[in-house]
Amino acid sequence: MDQSHQHFDALLAGYVAGTLAEPARLLVRSHLDLSPVNRAFVRDLEATGGRMLEDVAPMPLTDRDKMLEAIFASPEEERISVTPKPAAKTRLPATLVDFIGKDFDELPWKTKLPGLREYRIGEIDGCNASLLWIRAGQAMPTHTHHGTELTLVLEGGFSDSSGHFVRGDVAYADDDVDHRPIADEGEDCLCFAVTEGSLRLTGPVGRFFAPFLRG
Repeated sequence: MDQSHQHFDALLAGYVAGTLAEPARLLVRSHLDLSPVNRAFVRDLEATGGRMLEDVAPMPLTDRDKMLEAIFASPEEERISVTPKPAAKTRLPATLVDFIGKDFDELPWKTKLPGLREYRIGEIDGCNASLLWIRAGQAMPTHTHHGTELTLVLEGGFSDSSGHFVRGDVAYADDDVDHRPIADEGEDCLCFAVTEGSLRLTGPVGRFFAPFLRG
């Protein structure tokens, strides 16, 4: 996944500014637990631009070189040195374990469809948050969204019309995206999904299974 994609950079900017709903904030924090790619970028944004971002409309951060050049040009004493905490030996990211209060094997998973299980964290700040377990090679029903869907891959990977996503990647979808995610062969896919608005099944098979997914 191209982590400089405008949607993802806007998400990081919202995280730094403190404007994200709680589930989206958890998703970004969990992404940072898993992937080192954006940690320095976010850390330096927090040090130099967090307060300013609160006063401006969200915008894509598409030119990272210029952004980082401006950050590193600031006086050394203005930047914050952050030492990450040692990672606990948990299957889920530490951020999610701390929030939920349980790790993967302790959760009451519910089978939604053959090859799909869900642990629903709940509705928070107008967003639905869930953990999804998808069997290796399993295809999800074709669907679109009434709103935004963010999906963080925790284990394994999946592909859809937007590309291929693996551990630490965040997939973005909205009502312009009609997709059919398919888990990679050889390894089950575990995801943390945050949705704003409802999911709408568009394929004939998906419409048949719709009552089961709503339960």
